[in-house]
Amino acid sequence: MLRSVDLIAQYDSYAMIRLISPRPLLMIAGSEAESAYFSREAVEKAAEPKELVVIDGATHIDLYDKDAYVTPAVAELTEFFGKHLAG
Repeated sequence: MLRSVDLIAQYDSYAMIRLISPRPLLMIAGSEAESAYFSREAVEKAAEPKELVVIDGATHIDLYDKDAYVTPAVAELTEFFGKHLAG
């Protein structure tokens, strides 16, 4: 158990995020999400191409099932995939 706590304390989610590049990174966060700082930090530390989309007024959970927030998120996903996956 003590070994697990030690590993968790040393874990850095962003340590290797630069290695995602040159694959594109898209992060979508709600402006009211408590967890939005994770997305901002990830995009800040990642190399290009990268993009952060903030859905105004949405919490983290709102992005799962509230049409007012899901619809613009899906539109962003569609545009992002169209741009980066199109041959």
